[in-house]
Amino acid sequence: MLRQTFLHVPGIGRKMERSLWEQGCDDWDCLLAHPEQYSFGTAARNDVVREIERSRQCLEEGVHQHFRQPLGLGEAWRAFPEFRDRCVYLDIETDGSKGGDSVTTIGMWDGRAFQCLIKGRDLEEFRDRISHYSMIVTFFGAGFDLPVLEQRFPGLVFDQIHLDLCPALRKIGYRGGLKNIERVLGIPRAPEIEHLTGLDAVKLWRAHQWRGSERALETLIAYNKADVVNLERLAEFAYARLRRDTLGVVQRTLIPPSGD
Repeated sequence: MLRQTFLHVPGIGRKMERSLWEQGCDDWDCLLAHPEQYSFGTAARNDVVREIERSRQCLEEGVHQHFRQPLGLGEAWRAFPEFRDRCVYLDIETDGSKGGDSVTTIGMWDGRAFQCLIKGRDLEEFRDRISHYSMIVTFFGAGFDLPVLEQRFPGLVFDQIHLDLCPALRKIGYRGGLKNIERVLGIPRAPEIEHLTGLDAVKLWRAHQWRGSERALETLIAYNKADVVNLERLAEFAYARLRRDTLGVVQRTLIPPSGD
């Protein structure tokens, strides 16, 4: 979908982007091959061509920063397939207090392996580990996880494309918390953790800290893992629906969904 996106170009909004699709300008390659065939409204043709050339180069070189701000939270989903191999699904747990010091675990899933950074053990490695990714997927991360992590790690700047599934799923009619949406979509959790909530995560950490319970920590890690692993399936679902809804009636003239 990113290669079919034009609204990140200065001077091109949603209406003009749709107009380009309707004109038969299916993607960046079409535009660059015959820019004289298309109308760009108030945007200057040469400026559009330069920006699309730059976008194509940045995508080929993996320069995710080029797309972060123009796409913003609202359109970050468009970059999901292109940056999926450098994407991390992220979720934090806390001790129930406020501020950066409240972070107890940071769960990270890259589609292949899970890692859980734990307070008092390896939490300080987060700065380095997050730097290896081009895209971050969260659920309400813009309102909670990332701001708390910025407090916990002063000076840390998240320059990754950020797909927050909470507003993304809301766009297609799915509201409520993460676990409620999982249930609606039939995404299961293991029986031993399916009943757990964020409050239980706080209690598990306290049991580990105050009583030295390793079993409580293991359960907390399993809970954190389910949070991030399930984000991948939700991201797939959200992307497919948002792509379909965005392309709408011009879908038939563009690259089929399986092409992504």
